[in-house]
Amino acid sequence: MSEENLYTFENESYRRTYWHTCSHILAQAVKRLYPEVKLAIGPSIDEGFYYDMDSPFPFTPEIMEKIEGEMRKICKEKLKLERFELPREEAVRFMEEKEEPYKVELINDLPEDAVISFYKQGEFTDLCAGPHLDSTGRVKGNALKLTACNAAYWRGDSSRQTLQRIYGIAFPKKDELDAYLQRIEEAKKRDHRKLGKELGLFMLRDEGPGFPFFLPKGMTLKNTLLDYWRQVHKKYGYVEISTPIMLNRQLWERSGHWDHYKENMYTTVIDDVDFAVKPMNCPGGMLVYASEPHSYRDLPLRVGEIGLVHRHELSGALHGLFRVRCFNQDDAHVFMTREQMQDVIQETVRLFDEVYSTFGLSYTIELSTMPEDHIGTVEEWERNQDILKAAITDMGKDFVVNEGDGAFYGPKLDFHLADSLGRTWQCGTIQLDSQLPERFELEYVGEDGQKHRPVMIHRVVLGSIERFIGVITEHFAGAFPAWLSPVQVKVLTVTDRADAYAAEVAVGLDARGFRAEKDTRNEKIGKKIREATLEKVPYMLVVGDRDVENQTVSVRTRGGEDLGAMSLDAFCERLGQEVAEKKI
Repeated sequence: MSEENLYTFENESYRRTYWHTCSHILAQAVKRLYPEVKLAIGPSIDEGFYYDMDSPFPFTPEIMEKIEGEMRKICKEKLKLERFELPREEAVRFMEEKEEPYKVELINDLPEDAVISFYKQGEFTDLCAGPHLDSTGRVKGNALKLTACNAAYWRGDSSRQTLQRIYGIAFPKKDELDAYLQRIEEAKKRDHRKLGKELGLFMLRDEGPGFPFFLPKGMTLKNTLLDYWRQVHKKYGYVEISTPIMLNRQLWERSGHWDHYKENMYTTVIDDVDFAVKPMNCPGGMLVYASEPHSYRDLPLRVGEIGLVHRHELSGALHGLFRVRCFNQDDAHVFMTREQMQDVIQETVRLFDEVYSTFGLSYTIELSTMPEDHIGTVEEWERNQDILKAAITDMGKDFVVNEGDGAFYGPKLDFHLADSLGRTWQCGTIQLDSQLPERFELEYVGEDGQKHRPVMIHRVVLGSIERFIGVITEHFAGAFPAWLSPVQVKVLTVTDRADAYAAEVAVGLDARGFRAEKDTRNEKIGKKIREATLEKVPYMLVVGDRDVENQTVSVRTRGGEDLGAMSLDAFCERLGQEVAEKKI
């Protein structure tokens, strides 16, 4: 990075330092206004900062406004941030004198050899490892905003004290803050939970937290998406299987999930045997491969499965369709020889390119390397990481390295999709694995007539089907392309004299394979058009007396464009081409 960009928001390190300093300004403002509040922790996050606090009263919008005003004053004061260290006992006494019990606990839990550092700004001092800006004056007071206040458990433990978490955001310039807040407002309008309810796609109920219900229109959307998935995978030579939702403990021990993933699994006992509801489809796929002998001529063998999986997520982490406890995963496992690895990875990336471009989604790639909790040798991990790097580099694609975040069985490439608002979502992944084939003793007969161990990739392109539906709902703001829209056409009558003809038109659309509804209510046509537009139906066919007489339909788009009168055949030809080409 150039010297001129070192102290700008283009530099992630500077950006996080800026936001971390903002969290201290927030804490100082709160302590000035409300000294009785106890401080917990206040880090920077991917977008802004927060501070957890133990307060005897709720932080209402009015109080948040006061805190924000005090933060601006602190910025204007240009207080110098000074770092100092204290021995453990002295550090504990220092925080006890300030009556900050959460800070005392943090100090006591630090390793024996830890450096215990503090940062002082004016009258305020906080326990912190840093780093920070050199002055509160570096933060632009007119370009910061407190955005929300939610409940949070102390140290993420639901059995501990419930705290209040104040979130904030800040930028070097006010116009950057304004642009961010505008983007957030647009994101609220696109919230898939809001649109899912308005468009009748899905619902979430207290009777099943984290277990979404799909409604008829949502099922149409979901099935259309899965039809497309099957179409693409058939083109790339995949076969489809289905494996059981529940398998015994022995299998999960063999796969490594019982030791490495058990806290996220739902378990039960059947006939005195431990069973687990599958959190992943992989072990079942291993059993399918092992069920019959294979030759090198069979490889690469591409096996796909849209499998229903269950994972235990903390209730506080659940979020619409983005974080659920039950979802369909478009898993696929490709078994291959070592010589085929690079070609198979590149073929998979080309499949990803085709799918993501269909939805108008661009992506960045992240290579996640060996975690501490891994199986297999370091040498094997490094060899597989090098293969992933070489495959991507050879395609002319860039990637960033995410150290230590691979799956426990192998390194992976994660695909982060960028939507229409510039937000990123991790959906696709390619995970290279030579561990499960070893654990399940998978074999193939090579050209030399000897038995060999295949290698494999685990990969998903959409990821969780439910989550992907949430992503594209927000990406398209609920206005799905015609090929994907649950209702593609709505036939609207001007008067009841057109009811019979409208029914004929609807039947004709259905006969041609289009998803159509008709609205023959005794309402004004303007209201019908408005409601169909709010329902985000791509096309409205308005039929009145003249259309009945001429056997035409008057075509309008949800964007308000009037395409005029045309025959039903002409309209169907237009829509058919749009659907076939999957235009967005």
